[in-house]
Amino acid sequence: MKGGYYGLRGKQISLTLIALICTSIVIWAWDKTPLLATFLPPQSQLLKPSQEIIMGEPVTNSISSKQEIHVKENITHAVSEEGRTERENKSIVDPAKNTPDKIDIEEKIPIVEQKGTLSGPSEEQEELKEEHDGDTKTETVEKTLDSEILIGSKTTTSHNKEKDANPTIDHEEKKEEEKNINDGLNGETSTELVEEKSDSGTQMGSETTASYKPEHTNTTINLEEKKACNYAKGKWIEDSTRPLYSGFGCKQWLSEMWACRLTQRTDFSYESFRWHPKNCEMPDFKGTSFLKRMQDKTIAIIGDSLGRQQFQSLMCMVTGGKHRSDVLDVGREFGLVKAHGAVRPDGWAYRFPSTNTTILYYWSASLSDLEPINITNPATDWAMHLDRPPAFLRHYLHRFDVVVLNTGHHWNRGKLKANRWVMYVGGVPNTNRKIAEIGGAKNFTIYSVVKWLDSQLPKHPKLKAFFRTISPRHFFHGDWNSGGSCDNTTPLAGGKEVSQDESSDPVAAGAVKGTGVKLLDITAISELRDEGHISRYSIKATPGVQDCLHWCLPGVPDTWNEVLFAQL
Repeated sequence: MKGGYYGLRGKQISLTLIALICTSIVIWAWDKTPLLATFLPPQSQLLKPSQEIIMGEPVTNSISSKQEIHVKENITHAVSEEGRTERENKSIVDPAKNTPDKIDIEEKIPIVEQKGTLSGPSEEQEELKEEHDGDTKTETVEKTLDSEILIGSKTTTSHNKEKDANPTIDHEEKKEEEKNINDGLNGETSTELVEEKSDSGTQMGSETTASYKPEHTNTTINLEEKKACNYAKGKWIEDSTRPLYSGFGCKQWLSEMWACRLTQRTDFSYESFRWHPKNCEMPDFKGTSFLKRMQDKTIAIIGDSLGRQQFQSLMCMVTGGKHRSDVLDVGREFGLVKAHGAVRPDGWAYRFPSTNTTILYYWSASLSDLEPINITNPATDWAMHLDRPPAFLRHYLHRFDVVVLNTGHHWNRGKLKANRWVMYVGGVPNTNRKIAEIGGAKNFTIYSVVKWLDSQLPKHPKLKAFFRTISPRHFFHGDWNSGGSCDNTTPLAGGKEVSQDESSDPVAAGAVKGTGVKLLDITAISELRDEGHISRYSIKATPGVQDCLHWCLPGVPDTWNEVLFAQL
């Protein structure tokens, strides 16, 4: 009996000791770790985000095992191992909690690469920038998930969602993290694209990831400060190496009426200036470099008489103003032959055999399609189709590698009446009063031709398309037919610098915005050069009439071609 009693007593003591030990362990574990954490299963390595995602800080619902997201990074500030582990734990979302909320993702916030020193855009960016960006371009990247990726997929929750799911984020740690980011930026940032690689099989019915909108707005401010190269912003500087060719020597390509060296003009200081952009380097123009860059290519300049000046300027610049017997006249290939009774052909085309480079000009003052209303009547009016590009452009576009369009100074009632042009829209005479106004008709036509040209770019992926802004006139004290003059011979009398970011031709700038057509912005540049016009020195001048529209060559149009060369 005693034995049984003592045996039972011993068992009670043993159970008591075991209970005390377990209680001690539980208390110790409670002090070290929250109770919930002791019951959670260990994190699977498959669910841990990669180092790139941690540094880029996207927030995801889940990460597809077949999807890789590579974030370009170069961060100079260090992140402690403890802080990194903490962010790893916070950025993981329990896949068992299927969050039903969907957020429409269309981010216009750049993915910022933090650097200690400022670096320019990469060549690829500059190329993407050159294929898809045209205007003053900031380097803010508009990142939108492709619709192909979003089909049948779930999007991720935002940063605010993550904060709601993790209410215990330490405030001091957050302040320290913000300090690290600011210290690492040093006010200098650059944008990078996110390269997303995913198997086609995972694009359908899979969950996608995206980065959240960062709270650190100082990075976007810095991005706004960093502008892409704007060739229209800068200043004129004197250069003893100018002009690039002789007005006496370039007789093969240059019309006498625009060669001011052949007139009675005696001051030629306007020839000795070159344009210097503020935010970028513009390469020196060399004919050999241009031909090499345009090897096996055709450049077409299509527009009014100012476009013809640009064409003749380019021919003189490429040849250095020298006679070239090897250059071939290939105008017949493009139907550019002088019609019976015509003063001149509708254009010219010349080919340099050494590089198989063709430079072409076609006269189209309005950039609208012209066709006779009554083909049997020599005195018929002409339908001026404002919503249809010139037939020449439509027919030969596939042969062009570079095309430069311009229009502007023929849009007045006198010109339309003299040419017997009748406005047509939609194949019938125009009845829209707003379009019937000259300004409205011109703007409508510019937008129409740019829209059409942009629609053709996917069919011609190698084509580079430009729309040149309007060349300014400088008639003082009247107009061309009412005693207006431009007698100034002092270069840059009105200033030498252009500081504005926007174009002085808002119609052309608005037309190309959001398209693949680039802006050749020369208006503000040329506005400062009123001394460069032909003025009273025309060979066949009419008494009392000055030419304050066209330019002396060599002269201002040479700069247009230098800017064009830089943008090629």
